[in-house]
Amino acid sequence: MKKIAILGSTGSIGTQTLEVARNNGDLEIVSLAAGSNIERLEAQIREFRPKTAAVWSEEKARALRAAVQDLDVRIVSGMEGLIEVCTASEAEIVVTAIVGMIGIVPTIAAMKAGKDIALANKETLVTAGHIIIPLAEETGVKILPVDSEHSAIFQCLNGENRKELKKILLTASGGPFRGRKREELVDIQVEDALKHPNWAMGRKITIDSSTLVNKGLEMMEARWLFGVEPKDIQIVVQPKSIIHSMVEFVDGAVIAQLGTPDMKLPIQYALYYPERRYLPGERLDFETLTQITFEKPDMETFTGLKLAFDAAAAGGSMPTVYNAANEKAVALFLDRKIGWLEIPEIIGKSMEAHKVIPNPTVDEILETEKAVYEFIESRW
Repeated sequence: MKKIAILGSTGSIGTQTLEVARNNGDLEIVSLAAGSNIERLEAQIREFRPKTAAVWSEEKARALRAAVQDLDVRIVSGMEGLIEVCTASEAEIVVTAIVGMIGIVPTIAAMKAGKDIALANKETLVTAGHIIIPLAEETGVKILPVDSEHSAIFQCLNGENRKELKKILLTASGGPFRGRKREELVDIQVEDALKHPNWAMGRKITIDSSTLVNKGLEMMEARWLFGVEPKDIQIVVQPKSIIHSMVEFVDGAVIAQLGTPDMKLPIQYALYYPERRYLPGERLDFETLTQITFEKPDMETFTGLKLAFDAAAAGGSMPTVYNAANEKAVALFLDRKIGWLEIPEIIGKSMEAHKVIPNPTVDEILETEKAVYEFIESRW
Protein backbone atom coordinates (compact mmCIF):
# COMPACT_ATOMS: atom_id res chain seq x y z
CA MET A 1 0.00 0.00 0.00
CA LYS A 2 1.63 3.24 -1.16
CA LYS A 3 0.79 6.25 1.01
CA ILE A 4 0.41 9.64 -0.64
CA ALA A 5 -0.25 13.27 0.27
CA ILE A 6 -1.86 15.71 -2.16
CA LEU A 7 -1.37 19.47 -2.23
CA GLY A 8 -4.21 20.95 -4.31
CA SER A 9 -6.63 18.05 -3.96
CA THR A 10 -9.73 19.92 -5.18
CA GLY A 11 -8.19 21.15 -8.45
CA SER A 12 -7.95 19.39 -11.81
CA ILE A 13 -4.78 17.38 -11.09
CA GLY A 14 -5.79 16.69 -7.50
CA THR A 15 -9.21 15.30 -8.40
CA GLN A 16 -7.73 13.16 -11.18
CA THR A 17 -5.10 11.86 -8.74
CA LEU A 18 -7.92 10.77 -6.45
CA GLU A 19 -9.60 9.13 -9.44
CA VAL A 20 -6.42 7.12 -10.01
CA ALA A 21 -6.47 6.15 -6.33
CA ARG A 22 -10.14 5.18 -6.67
CA ASN A 23 -9.37 2.94 -9.66
CA ASN A 24 -6.52 1.20 -7.85
CA GLY A 25 -6.86 -0.51 -4.51
CA ASP A 26 -3.38 0.09 -3.15
CA LEU A 27 -3.03 3.88 -2.77
CA GLU A 28 -3.77 5.28 0.68
CA ILE A 29 -4.46 9.02 0.96
CA VAL A 30 -2.87 10.12 4.24
CA SER A 31 -3.26 13.90 3.89
CA LEU A 32 -4.96 16.46 1.65
CA ALA A 33 -4.66 20.22 1.13
CA ALA A 34 -6.94 22.58 -0.77
CA GLY A 35 -7.25 26.30 -1.29
CA SER A 36 -10.80 27.24 -0.38
CA ASN A 37 -13.25 24.67 -1.76
CA ILE A 38 -14.18 23.09 1.58
CA GLU A 39 -17.34 21.47 0.22
CA ARG A 40 -15.35 19.38 -2.23
CA LEU A 41 -12.61 18.81 0.34
CA GLU A 42 -15.18 17.55 2.86
CA ALA A 43 -16.45 15.03 0.29
CA GLN A 44 -12.87 13.88 -0.32
CA ILE A 45 -12.22 13.53 3.41
CA ARG A 46 -15.34 11.44 3.83
CA GLU A 47 -14.40 9.14 0.95
CA PHE A 48 -10.65 8.74 1.48
CA ARG A 49 -10.39 9.29 5.27
CA PRO A 50 -7.03 11.12 5.45
CA LYS A 51 -5.53 11.77 8.88
CA THR A 52 -4.83 15.43 8.09
CA ALA A 53 -6.40 18.04 5.80
CA ALA A 54 -5.49 21.68 5.24
CA VAL A 55 -7.14 24.78 3.81
CA TRP A 56 -5.49 28.16 3.46
CA SER A 57 -7.64 30.37 5.69
CA GLU A 58 -8.25 29.63 9.35
CA GLU A 59 -11.86 30.77 8.89
CA LYS A 60 -12.42 28.05 6.27
CA ALA A 61 -10.58 25.58 8.50
CA ARG A 62 -12.99 26.29 11.36
CA ALA A 63 -15.95 25.70 9.06
CA LEU A 64 -14.42 22.44 7.83
CA ARG A 65 -13.71 21.27 11.39
CA ALA A 66 -17.37 21.75 12.22
CA ALA A 67 -18.43 19.88 9.07
CA VAL A 68 -16.24 16.82 9.74
CA GLN A 69 -16.36 16.73 13.54
CA ASP A 70 -17.78 13.21 13.33
CA LEU A 71 -14.56 11.99 11.66
CA ASP A 72 -11.07 11.32 13.03
CA VAL A 73 -9.23 13.94 10.96
CA ARG A 74 -7.02 16.86 11.95
CA ILE A 75 -7.85 20.13 10.13
CA VAL A 76 -5.02 22.68 9.81
CA SER A 77 -4.53 25.95 7.93
CA GLY A 78 -2.04 28.38 6.39
CA MET A 79 1.53 27.62 5.33
CA GLU A 80 2.10 25.60 8.49
CA GLY A 81 -0.86 23.47 7.50
CA LEU A 82 0.49 22.86 3.99
CA ILE A 83 3.85 21.85 5.45
CA GLU A 84 2.16 19.50 7.92
CA VAL A 85 0.22 17.84 5.10
CA CYS A 86 3.25 17.20 2.91
CA THR A 87 5.59 16.13 5.73
CA ALA A 88 3.14 13.66 7.27
CA SER A 89 5.25 10.81 8.64
CA GLU A 90 3.20 8.17 6.82
CA ALA A 91 3.44 9.81 3.38
CA GLU A 92 5.89 8.32 0.89
CA ILE A 93 5.15 10.57 -2.09
CA VAL A 94 3.65 14.06 -2.30
CA VAL A 95 1.62 15.16 -5.32
CA THR A 96 2.27 18.91 -5.60
CA ALA A 97 -0.75 20.02 -7.61
CA ILE A 98 -1.18 23.37 -5.88
CA VAL A 99 -1.08 26.38 -8.23
CA GLY A 100 1.47 29.17 -7.81
CA MET A 101 4.69 29.90 -5.97
CA ILE A 102 2.91 29.05 -2.74
CA GLY A 103 4.02 25.48 -3.54
CA ILE A 104 7.77 26.13 -3.19
CA VAL A 105 8.10 26.13 0.61
CA PRO A 106 6.00 22.99 1.30
CA THR A 107 7.76 21.15 -1.55
CA ILE A 108 11.15 21.92 -0.02
CA ALA A 109 9.85 20.81 3.39
CA ALA A 110 8.59 17.55 1.89
CA MET A 111 11.94 16.87 0.23
CA LYS A 112 13.84 17.55 3.46
CA ALA A 113 11.48 15.06 5.14
CA GLY A 114 12.53 12.45 2.55
CA LYS A 115 9.34 12.42 0.48
CA ASP A 116 9.40 11.74 -3.25
CA ILE A 117 7.69 14.47 -5.27
CA ALA A 118 5.12 13.89 -8.02
CA LEU A 119 5.55 17.35 -9.47
CA ALA A 120 2.61 19.17 -11.05
CA ASN A 121 3.51 22.61 -9.70
CA LYS A 122 5.49 24.30 -12.50
CA GLU A 123 6.43 27.31 -10.40
CA THR A 124 8.60 25.24 -8.09
CA LEU A 125 11.19 24.56 -10.78
CA VAL A 126 10.60 27.67 -12.91
CA THR A 127 11.48 29.98 -10.03
CA ALA A 128 13.55 27.77 -7.70
CA GLY A 129 15.06 25.05 -9.91
CA HIS A 130 18.55 26.10 -8.82
CA ILE A 131 17.52 25.22 -5.25
CA ILE A 132 15.26 22.21 -5.85
CA ILE A 133 17.49 20.09 -8.11
CA PRO A 134 20.59 20.21 -5.83
CA LEU A 135 18.31 19.50 -2.85
CA ALA A 136 16.91 16.42 -4.61
CA GLU A 137 20.46 15.16 -5.13
CA GLU A 138 21.38 15.92 -1.53
CA THR A 139 18.32 14.22 -0.02
CA GLY A 140 18.10 11.38 -2.53
CA VAL A 141 14.41 11.97 -3.24
CA LYS A 142 12.89 11.41 -6.67
CA ILE A 143 11.20 14.21 -8.64
CA LEU A 144 8.65 12.50 -10.87
CA PRO A 145 7.03 14.80 -13.45
CA VAL A 146 3.25 14.86 -13.72
CA ASP A 147 2.86 17.34 -16.61
CA SER A 148 2.03 15.33 -19.71
CA GLU A 149 4.96 16.80 -21.66
CA HIS A 150 7.55 16.29 -18.95
CA SER A 151 6.25 12.81 -18.22
CA ALA A 152 6.61 12.05 -21.94
CA ILE A 153 10.24 13.23 -21.92
CA PHE A 154 10.89 11.28 -18.72
CA GLN A 155 9.47 8.14 -20.34
CA CYS A 156 11.51 8.66 -23.53
CA LEU A 157 14.70 8.98 -21.47
CA ASN A 158 13.97 5.96 -19.30
CA GLY A 159 16.94 3.58 -19.55
CA GLU A 160 18.90 5.95 -21.80
CA ASN A 161 22.23 7.66 -21.13
CA ARG A 162 21.28 11.30 -20.59
CA LYS A 163 24.75 12.40 -21.70
CA GLU A 164 23.72 11.24 -25.18
CA LEU A 165 20.68 13.53 -25.25
CA LYS A 166 20.98 16.15 -27.99
CA LYS A 167 17.68 18.02 -27.86
CA ILE A 168 14.25 18.03 -26.24
CA LEU A 169 11.28 18.48 -28.58
CA LEU A 170 8.56 19.95 -26.37
CA THR A 171 5.18 19.71 -28.06
CA ALA A 172 2.31 22.21 -27.85
CA SER A 173 -1.25 21.99 -29.12
CA GLY A 174 -1.13 25.66 -30.08
CA GLY A 175 -4.21 26.38 -27.96
CA PRO A 176 -7.59 27.71 -29.12
CA PHE A 177 -6.10 30.60 -31.13
CA ARG A 178 -3.52 28.69 -33.19
CA GLY A 179 -3.13 30.25 -36.64
CA ARG A 180 -4.60 33.63 -35.72
CA LYS A 181 -2.69 36.91 -35.99
CA ARG A 182 -2.59 39.72 -33.43
CA GLU A 183 -5.28 41.78 -35.11
CA GLU A 184 -7.64 38.81 -34.78
CA LEU A 185 -7.04 38.57 -31.03
CA VAL A 186 -7.98 42.09 -29.95
CA ASP A 187 -11.48 41.24 -28.72
CA ILE A 188 -10.81 37.84 -27.15
CA GLN A 189 -13.13 37.14 -24.23
CA VAL A 190 -12.53 34.95 -21.18
CA GLU A 191 -14.94 32.32 -22.49
CA ASP A 192 -12.99 32.08 -25.77
CA ALA A 193 -9.66 31.56 -24.02
CA LEU A 194 -11.10 28.86 -21.74
CA LYS A 195 -12.06 26.63 -24.70
CA HIS A 196 -8.99 24.42 -25.03
CA PRO A 197 -9.25 22.13 -28.08
CA ASN A 198 -7.85 18.98 -26.43
CA TRP A 199 -7.32 19.13 -22.67
CA ALA A 200 -9.64 19.62 -19.69
CA MET A 201 -7.63 21.69 -17.20
CA GLY A 202 -8.00 24.36 -14.54
CA ARG A 203 -8.82 27.94 -15.53
CA LYS A 204 -5.36 29.42 -14.98
CA ILE A 205 -3.45 26.78 -16.95
CA THR A 206 -6.06 26.91 -19.74
CA ILE A 207 -5.46 30.64 -20.15
CA ASP A 208 -1.71 29.98 -20.08
CA SER A 209 -2.19 27.46 -22.89
CA SER A 210 -4.07 30.03 -24.96
CA THR A 211 -1.17 32.53 -24.70
CA LEU A 212 1.53 29.80 -25.03
CA VAL A 213 2.95 31.09 -21.73
CA ASN A 214 2.32 27.59 -20.43
CA LYS A 215 4.81 26.26 -22.96
CA GLY A 216 7.32 28.88 -21.85
CA LEU A 217 6.93 27.75 -18.25
CA GLU A 218 7.28 24.12 -19.34
CA MET A 219 10.48 24.97 -21.22
CA MET A 220 11.99 26.49 -18.06
CA GLU A 221 10.81 23.52 -16.01
CA ALA A 222 12.28 21.03 -18.51
CA ARG A 223 15.60 22.86 -18.33
CA TRP A 224 15.96 21.89 -14.66
CA LEU A 225 14.27 18.49 -14.77
CA PHE A 226 16.49 17.16 -17.54
CA GLY A 227 19.67 19.22 -17.15
CA VAL A 228 19.65 20.96 -20.54
CA GLU A 229 20.05 24.55 -21.68
CA PRO A 230 17.08 26.49 -23.13
CA LYS A 231 18.78 26.50 -26.54
CA ASP A 232 18.51 22.70 -26.53
CA ILE A 233 14.72 22.77 -26.12
CA GLN A 234 12.69 23.17 -29.30
CA ILE A 235 8.97 23.97 -29.15
CA VAL A 236 6.97 22.02 -31.75
CA VAL A 237 3.26 22.64 -32.34
CA GLN A 238 1.40 19.32 -32.70
CA PRO A 239 -2.27 20.34 -32.82
CA LYS A 240 -3.97 17.05 -31.93
CA SER A 241 -1.93 16.46 -28.74
CA ILE A 242 -1.14 12.89 -29.77
CA ILE A 243 2.63 13.20 -29.43
CA HIS A 244 3.17 14.48 -25.91
CA SER A 245 6.87 15.25 -26.44
CA MET A 246 10.02 13.80 -28.00
CA VAL A 247 13.77 13.59 -27.44
CA GLU A 248 16.56 13.58 -30.01
CA PHE A 249 19.85 11.83 -29.31
CA VAL A 250 23.36 12.57 -30.57
CA ASP A 251 23.05 9.89 -33.27
CA GLY A 252 19.94 11.55 -34.72
CA ALA A 253 17.44 9.04 -33.30
CA VAL A 254 14.17 10.61 -32.10
CA ILE A 255 12.00 8.85 -29.52
CA ALA A 256 8.44 10.05 -28.90
CA GLN A 257 5.71 9.22 -26.39
CA LEU A 258 2.23 9.06 -27.90
CA GLY A 259 -1.20 8.61 -26.41
CA THR A 260 -4.66 10.10 -26.07
CA PRO A 261 -4.82 13.37 -24.10
CA ASP A 262 -5.55 12.01 -20.62
CA MET A 263 -3.80 13.48 -17.56
CA LYS A 264 -4.45 10.35 -15.53
CA LEU A 265 -1.71 8.57 -17.51
CA PRO A 266 1.20 10.78 -16.33
CA ILE A 267 -0.31 10.97 -12.83
CA GLN A 268 -0.52 7.19 -12.54
CA TYR A 269 2.93 6.72 -14.08
CA ALA A 270 4.47 9.07 -11.49
CA LEU A 271 2.71 7.37 -8.57
CA TYR A 272 3.69 3.84 -9.57
CA TYR A 273 7.04 4.47 -11.32
CA PRO A 274 8.72 2.37 -12.63
CA GLU A 275 5.67 0.08 -12.79
CA ARG A 276 2.97 0.53 -15.44
CA ARG A 277 -0.63 -0.19 -14.48
CA TYR A 278 -3.73 -0.71 -16.60
CA LEU A 279 -5.55 2.59 -17.09
CA PRO A 280 -9.17 2.64 -18.33
CA GLY A 281 -9.86 4.99 -21.22
CA GLU A 282 -9.53 5.51 -24.95
CA ARG A 283 -6.58 4.18 -26.92
CA LEU A 284 -4.97 5.55 -30.07
CA ASP A 285 -6.43 3.90 -33.17
CA PHE A 286 -3.77 3.91 -35.85
CA GLU A 287 -6.23 2.65 -38.45
CA THR A 288 -8.24 5.87 -38.20
CA LEU A 289 -5.33 8.17 -37.36
CA THR A 290 -4.38 9.23 -40.89
CA GLN A 291 -1.75 11.86 -40.12
CA ILE A 292 0.12 13.77 -37.43
CA THR A 293 1.00 17.32 -38.39
CA PHE A 294 3.60 19.73 -37.01
CA GLU A 295 4.00 23.51 -37.07
CA LYS A 296 6.48 26.09 -35.91
CA PRO A 297 5.16 28.26 -33.02
CA ASP A 298 4.30 31.85 -33.96
CA MET A 299 6.34 33.82 -31.43
CA GLU A 300 5.50 37.16 -33.08
CA THR A 301 1.82 36.70 -32.30
CA PHE A 302 2.28 34.73 -29.08
CA THR A 303 4.98 36.95 -27.60
CA GLY A 304 4.62 35.35 -24.16
CA LEU A 305 6.58 32.35 -25.46
CA LYS A 306 9.45 34.50 -26.73
CA LEU A 307 9.54 36.31 -23.38
CA ALA A 308 9.99 32.95 -21.66
CA PHE A 309 13.20 32.30 -23.59
CA ASP A 310 14.34 35.84 -22.72
CA ALA A 311 13.62 35.18 -19.03
CA ALA A 312 15.47 31.85 -19.13
CA ALA A 313 18.46 33.49 -20.81
CA ALA A 314 18.57 36.24 -18.15
CA GLY A 315 18.35 33.61 -15.41
CA GLY A 316 18.48 34.33 -11.71
CA SER A 317 15.27 35.97 -10.51
CA MET A 318 13.96 36.81 -14.01
CA PRO A 319 11.95 33.56 -14.39
CA THR A 320 10.25 34.49 -11.11
CA VAL A 321 9.29 37.86 -12.61
CA TYR A 322 7.96 36.13 -15.73
CA ASN A 323 5.91 33.69 -13.67
CA ALA A 324 4.61 36.22 -11.14
CA ALA A 325 3.68 38.78 -13.80
CA ASN A 326 1.80 36.12 -15.73
CA GLU A 327 -0.06 34.94 -12.62
CA LYS A 328 -1.19 38.49 -11.86
CA ALA A 329 -2.04 39.27 -15.49
CA VAL A 330 -4.09 36.09 -15.90
CA ALA A 331 -6.00 36.90 -12.70
CA LEU A 332 -6.75 40.37 -14.08
CA PHE A 333 -7.91 38.89 -17.39
CA LEU A 334 -10.16 36.35 -15.67
CA ASP A 335 -11.64 39.25 -13.69
CA ARG A 336 -12.21 41.05 -17.03
CA LYS A 337 -10.01 43.98 -16.00
CA ILE A 338 -7.56 43.68 -18.92
CA GLY A 339 -7.63 42.31 -22.47
CA TRP A 340 -6.08 39.02 -23.56
CA LEU A 341 -3.29 40.77 -25.49
CA GLU A 342 -2.32 42.70 -22.36
CA ILE A 343 -1.17 39.50 -20.61
CA PRO A 344 2.20 39.29 -22.45
CA GLU A 345 2.43 43.10 -22.41
CA ILE A 346 2.32 43.09 -18.62
CA ILE A 347 4.90 40.29 -18.47
CA GLY A 348 7.26 42.21 -20.76
CA LYS A 349 6.97 45.49 -18.85
CA SER A 350 7.52 43.70 -15.54
CA MET A 351 10.67 42.08 -16.89
CA GLU A 352 11.96 45.41 -18.22
CA ALA A 353 11.52 47.00 -14.78
CA HIS A 354 13.39 44.25 -12.89
CA LYS A 355 17.05 44.12 -11.87
CA VAL A 356 18.13 40.48 -11.86
CA ILE A 357 19.21 38.79 -8.64
CA PRO A 358 21.76 36.20 -9.87
CA ASN A 359 21.17 33.33 -7.42
CA PRO A 360 18.05 34.13 -5.39
CA THR A 361 17.19 32.49 -2.08
CA VAL A 362 13.64 31.32 -1.38
CA ASP A 363 13.02 34.56 0.55
CA GLU A 364 14.32 36.62 -2.39
CA ILE A 365 12.10 34.64 -4.79
CA LEU A 366 9.03 35.38 -2.69
CA GLU A 367 10.07 39.04 -2.26
CA THR A 368 10.46 39.31 -6.05
CA GLU A 369 6.97 37.89 -6.51
CA LYS A 370 5.58 40.50 -4.10
CA ALA A 371 7.47 43.33 -5.85
CA VAL A 372 6.10 42.26 -9.25
CA TYR A 373 2.55 42.18 -7.90
CA GLU A 374 2.99 45.68 -6.45
CA PHE A 375 4.46 46.94 -9.75
CA ILE A 376 1.46 45.63 -11.70
CA GLU A 377 -1.12 46.84 -9.17
CA SER A 378 0.32 50.35 -9.38
CA ARG A 379 -0.17 50.47 -13.16
CA TRP A 380 -3.20 48.33 -14.07
